[in-house]
Amino acid sequence: MQFSEVMQSVIPHGDGWHAMVGEDWLQGRSVFGGLQAALALRAMRALVPADMPLRSLQTTFVAPVPAGPISIRARCLRRGRSAIQLEASLIDGEQTLCRVLGVFGSARPSALNFQPVQPPVAAKAPRELHYVEGRMPAFTQHFRACWLRGDLPFSGGRQRESVVRVSLRDEGPVDEIHVLAFGDFIPPIALSMFDRPIPGSSLTWMLELLRDRHDDLVLDDWRIDAQLIAARDGYTQQDVMLWGPNGEPVALSRQSMVVFG
Repeated sequence: MQFSEVMQSVIPHGDGWHAMVGEDWLQGRSVFGGLQAALALRAMRALVPADMPLRSLQTTFVAPVPAGPISIRARCLRRGRSAIQLEASLIDGEQTLCRVLGVFGSARPSALNFQPVQPPVAAKAPRELHYVEGRMPAFTQHFRACWLRGDLPFSGGRQRESVVRVSLRDEGPVDEIHVLAFGDFIPPIALSMFDRPIPGSSLTWMLELLRDRHDDLVLDDWRIDAQLIAARDGYTQQDVMLWGPNGEPVALSRQSMVVFG
């Protein structure tokens, strides 16, 4: 299933929504985190005006989300004059598997107007990530990725920064859900410091969007600038700056992860 096909599978069902996710979107035992958040966002989006931009998303990965049918619930927490706050959950019966808080906000008049500028990166020997079935997370087959800086997962490296050029194998117009897919693509940098495969998992993820619209972008040649901030006691903290195809600043991200090694 392409990313767009999974999103199109989200339909109203009872007092919530229902979606279908194929096994090709698994990340270990669980569905790819960026897709989990995108499913929750699609449900929340049904409760807010279409022209009100998403400003911030906070995700907690509570338990593995298996492939197959997925149930989603969403509700409004507060509706203000210019901002709406909602929550959505991926559920299995009464068990919460993933919980997402979203803040949508209209533009406000402001004297401030500045954005980050993409720094240049010199890639002496770019390294492409090639999908190998059974050895890599299944969801990575939907992306094309090339490391411009930093070390590939499980390569025994020591670098704490990575720069990755990434494209999504899909078609259609770009919107905010694609930002989530790109923003969560890069694996924990800590995994590149091991010379053998070990498991890792995200605990929480915060994403802040820097653009009101995304339909002027394409699905090729986005850039992820990631930095491993800290690692201790099996927990890591990682920052990401996400750039669009022409160097547009798109989103800021921070994740708390666990590494079992």
